Amino acid sequence: MKSNKLTTMIVLGLIAGIIVGFSLNSFAPPEIASTYAKEISIFTDIFLRLIKMIIAPLIISTLVVGIAKMGDAKTLGRVFSKTLLLFILAAFMSILLGLVVVNLLQPGVGINFVSETGATVAGIEPVPFSFKVFVAHAIPTSIVDAMARNEILQIVVFSIFMGISLAAIGEEKARPIVSVLESLVHLMLKLTGYVMLFAPLTVFAAISAMISERGLSVLVSAGIFMAEFYFTLSLLWVILIGCCVLMIGRCTFRLIKGITEPALLAFTTSSSEAAFPGTLEGLEKFGVSNKIASFVLPIGYSFNLVGSMAYCSFAVIFIAQACNIELSMGEQITMLLILMLTSKGMAGVPRASLVVIAATLNQFNIPEAGLILLMGVDPFLDMGRSATNVMSNAIGSALVGRWEGEHYGEGCRGTAKIITPEDDTQEQFILEAEAK
Repeated sequence: MKSNKLTTMIVLGLIAGIIVGFSLNSFAPPEIASTYAKEISIFTDIFLRLIKMIIAPLIISTLVVGIAKMGDAKTLGRVFSKTLLLFILAAFMSILLGLVVVNLLQPGVGINFVSETGATVAGIEPVPFSFKVFVAHAIPTSIVDAMARNEILQIVVFSIFMGISLAAIGEEKARPIVSVLESLVHLMLKLTGYVMLFAPLTVFAAISAMISERGLSVLVSAGIFMAEFYFTLSLLWVILIGCCVLMIGRCTFRLIKGITEPALLAFTTSSSEAAFPGTLEGLEKFGVSNKIASFVLPIGYSFNLVGSMAYCSFAVIFIAQACNIELSMGEQITMLLILMLTSKGMAGVPRASLVVIAATLNQFNIPEAGLILLMGVDPFLDMGRSATNVMSNAIGSALVGRWEGEHYGEGCRGTAKIITPEDDTQEQFILEAEAK
């Protein structure tokens, strides 16, 4: 199915899901609506399981090949340092933006939430941050175990070590393994194409189930908080796209158009993982070389979740306001620094944002039961966070590629590169396709 046709089908699935969900919630007995929501969710579960089936081999193959093609350690170190610097700046900006907007708009003021002593939210356990905890989560004890549990950060760490080792043993000895992994990349992308055929049905099932059970009223009752957070996300998009235009040029809008489909899929399924294969393919079609895209993008899925980071700072201050707890400027700066660390590597953790928020509340003696204020609307907010994470990772990959001297065609700043036989084969393929 062609990309634009698939996007159209996804949008139609979204609209149909809203209509069916609203009809069931408004006119069907509650038990029927609840049963429908539980049964129809099987399609969402199947799709997300298929996506998770692809993620581990796709990340390993693309990241290892990307590192192996970097050549020497100097090139790898340069690209990694640029990637890390970019992600640190993006994290700081997103967390700071969340703090600034929530302090200006003050959505929690007047709620006067009072929790029972010792009350907690079921399933959300705060995990105090420490360097030991971070290392234990980041370093795999077994790559098989990491793949079985889809621990993205651990898979990324293993892939980086494997890619560096392949680059170190020399091109001749590494060629057979790199060749197999390159074939695996193409195989997984083809498999992804088949899986994506289920996307429109999945979108319909996810949206209709959510609205039939919760109704549109939940959007109205918590509308102010939701509207102000989505306003924060829109500001974040403007900043990200503006920075990209300044660095790359007008061709940024071609990039945004190419990533629209995976971002829409992430929005409707509330899963950044679901959009990973499509984002990788969209970046390569835009012109980002395979070695850059396959290196930066997987790392971004662990370290560049800017939508989730903005939500963490926004939500913590919102709960503090609702509980009539005033945090000083110094405490909020401390919170920013803590979130810079605790937000890393949370991609593979279920309900990760809520876990990080719970841990942060615990650090500042804010009642953890305040999470109750978020539970009703968090699924709707997760949709926006996921789409923002996808877009920020795509922009980050394009920026790193531009800093490495890549040129993305018409409207792009800089001088076009001359392709030699030694250059990346995917980039050569793209230029030949454009010429035809």
